[in-house]
Amino acid sequence: MYSKFVGAFLGISIWCIAFTFSAHAQEAASDTLNITIQQAEDQFLKNNLSLIAQRYEIDNANAQIITAKLFNNPDFSFTNGIYATDVSQGPAYKEQSYGISQLFTTAGKRNKNIQLAKLGVQQSQYQFFDLLRTLKYTLRSDFYSIYFQEESAKVYNEEISSLATTLKLFKEQYAKGNIAEKEVLRIQSQLYSLQAEYNDLQTSIDTTQSEFKLLIKAAPGVYVKPVVNYDLDGKEIVANVPYQKLLDSAYVNRYDLRLAKATVDYNNVNLLVQKATAVPDISLSLNYDKLGAYGNNYLGGGIGFSLPFFNRNQGGIKQARIAIDESKVQLQSHQDQVESDVNSNYKNALRLEKLYNSFDPSFKQNFTHLIQQVFINYQKRNISLLEFLDFYDSYKTNTIQLNNLQLNRITSLEQLNYVTGTPFFNQQ
Repeated sequence: MYSKFVGAFLGISIWCIAFTFSAHAQEAASDTLNITIQQAEDQFLKNNLSLIAQRYEIDNANAQIITAKLFNNPDFSFTNGIYATDVSQGPAYKEQSYGISQLFTTAGKRNKNIQLAKLGVQQSQYQFFDLLRTLKYTLRSDFYSIYFQEESAKVYNEEISSLATTLKLFKEQYAKGNIAEKEVLRIQSQLYSLQAEYNDLQTSIDTTQSEFKLLIKAAPGVYVKPVVNYDLDGKEIVANVPYQKLLDSAYVNRYDLRLAKATVDYNNVNLLVQKATAVPDISLSLNYDKLGAYGNNYLGGGIGFSLPFFNRNQGGIKQARIAIDESKVQLQSHQDQVESDVNSNYKNALRLEKLYNSFDPSFKQNFTHLIQQVFINYQKRNISLLEFLDFYDSYKTNTIQLNNLQLNRITSLEQLNYVTGTPFFNQQ
């Protein structure tokens, strides 16, 4: 009698699970976004608001070059007489004077400012590409994180659905006196534990989903379902790339490092600009006076410049020199950080690759087959409930650990791409 009951409830449990997943899939299909990593990157490059905003910064820097190339406007003045006590030369309103002057910059200020503005454009471009590098790493990491966390969530869903159905049926049989209370409590305890773990996992998935949808500008109500072609089993990807090649590529292609170098260049040119500022500019003028004191129709020329007795831009020059020293220290710090990043991430990726490749490729398939046999043996009452739950818990733990290992391996490759600024390992 008891054996027949167990067989019946297992059959019902399996049917309920299959029906639940089928209904859920149909319900969510219309709100699900199936997307590959390449499609995600295309949408990201097209729609990401942070990138769009940073592009405007480049346009703004280019506008500053236009400003730096412009010459100073000439100044024009006109004066007309209103009143005079001596009207021997006629009424005051007949007296008119005109003046025009032009400021000429000295010491190559204009060319130096143009050079400074061009370096500003270069800095904005490097900031854009470094932002692109950072956001692309986040995008790809989130993509694979969602995929493997969803794979782990499937295991929880299967076990929770199975235990929930089992618990309901066991409670009914316990009420009839067919089974012991300890079996009901054991299943109930296992179910609550799994539900708590699943809730934490789902919270993590929701957080990653939210960040990912912002990156590609997807609707908040859409559920992203990554389409992954995982093909890393047994491959030695990191081991086949020399460490020095990764480091050399990082020195060339890390845009934060390029930005640090460009900042040193910018500050060197800025020092030249500050020194040039200490040299007075010259203003040339031409004046005409219709009824001047010297004589009628007077025409005169003039020159004007400040005398650099007190202000020779001493403060600006000192600040520029300090900025050069500071930027050189920051450049050295960036270089050290780049080397440290590549070294630590290379070791981590190599270690994860060796660890994953040491696993038997058929382990997951064999273990899945084993748990199916355990299920059948429990149905036949060849093993106890406690043994069945222990086997199932071991299956869940190992499957999740394998998913996490696969995720960590792909993430380590993405981190190497990130720290080198080069797409060495683009898993699709």
